[in-house]
Amino acid sequence: MLETLRNAWKIEELRKKILFTLFIVLLYRLGNAIPVPYIDIDALSKHFDSLKNTVLGLYNVMSGGSFSQASIFALSIQPYINASIIIQLLTIAIPALERLQKEGGEEGQKKLASITRYSTVAIGLLQGFAYYMLISRANLLESGTGVWEAIVIILTFTAGSALIMWLGEQISEFGIGNGISIILFASIVARFPNGLAQMITNVSGGGLSLIGMIGMLLGALAIIVLIVFVTNAERRIPVQYSKRVVGRKMYGGQSTHLPMKVNMSGVLPIIFAQSIASLPATIAAFFPTPEVGSFAHGFLKAIDTTSILYAIIYFLLIIFFSYFYSTVQFNPVEVANNLKKNGGFIPGFRPGKPTSEYIQKSLNKITLFGAIYLGIVAVVPIIISVFSESARNSGISLGGTSIIIVIGVALETVRALEAQMIMRNYKGFLD
Repeated sequence: MLETLRNAWKIEELRKKILFTLFIVLLYRLGNAIPVPYIDIDALSKHFDSLKNTVLGLYNVMSGGSFSQASIFALSIQPYINASIIIQLLTIAIPALERLQKEGGEEGQKKLASITRYSTVAIGLLQGFAYYMLISRANLLESGTGVWEAIVIILTFTAGSALIMWLGEQISEFGIGNGISIILFASIVARFPNGLAQMITNVSGGGLSLIGMIGMLLGALAIIVLIVFVTNAERRIPVQYSKRVVGRKMYGGQSTHLPMKVNMSGVLPIIFAQSIASLPATIAAFFPTPEVGSFAHGFLKAIDTTSILYAIIYFLLIIFFSYFYSTVQFNPVEVANNLKKNGGFIPGFRPGKPTSEYIQKSLNKITLFGAIYLGIVAVVPIIISVFSESARNSGISLGGTSIIIVIGVALETVRALEAQMIMRNYKGFLD
């Protein structure tokens, strides 16, 4: 990766794109330091310490800590991600959107992008209003706040999410690409130095042993190696194209393969599963704490985000959403029909239904392996925290979600830079 960055820096055009991307990231980080008016920031930060194991804690991680600071970028890219997922699912349910995606060409993609932008603003308004209601009911607003101040707070949150979407589009168009992913990458990486400093402080203060810190760092390194390996892994189904004569020329006859990513759904199953699994704890956070010894107290303790029962439910939800998203994203029948139209076939299987059944069977096996991998990466840190006192006293988050996102974005960015370098170094026929 460092070699790719060094080679890209030598090319003037790519160097300008890298500098432009860093400039946009700097603007984003500066926006995270600008607070929204009329909110008691100190009281809000203390309030979020009790919500770190809820869905709001996940939002705070995705925003790089700005969600708990009520900055103008507090909503981060969550509205855009939610809008993109909703539009993607609607393209399957609504035939008009499906035709727009498959047959609309470049104009169709522009219309879908426009719909996603408007949906982002709408979701930003809803989330901004929900955030305002949260801090209002928790008495985290400054005294004398009225209707006008509420409008300012909600619109500021919404405008911040829309501005982040625009910044991501600028990186995609004028930078090195993957704009939204790079902003998410910057948000998560910004928390790592503070987490490492807190770990060192806990070691010096006796809250965490030196052996425990070394073990945690080695465990994180092992998870990184596993994520890189699985992210690049794929199942290659051999495909043979039959020969056909067009005019006086013969086409086809070559052998190729159909690539199927092992982790086809990325990190989305973890995000969906974590949101649903932590929903009871999120709802309970808005009510008074039940008395010790009561049924409600025992129930909440059993489903707490650091319990074994939560880890089991979390693992099962990850497997479910992995199958759900792979079904949405990959259609074996459509792939088999495309192979048949282009004269391709899988050796040993007849074109049509037998081919689609074989692809479906292969997809199920790959999805199961990818789902178990995601479940292990997400659940193992929770299990370690349950049985290890050192992990609980480390003071940092051990969730594998952030690591998967960071590594995935880093690999995508490196591949994008390599593709651009190959395009610029390609020698044509007259060179």
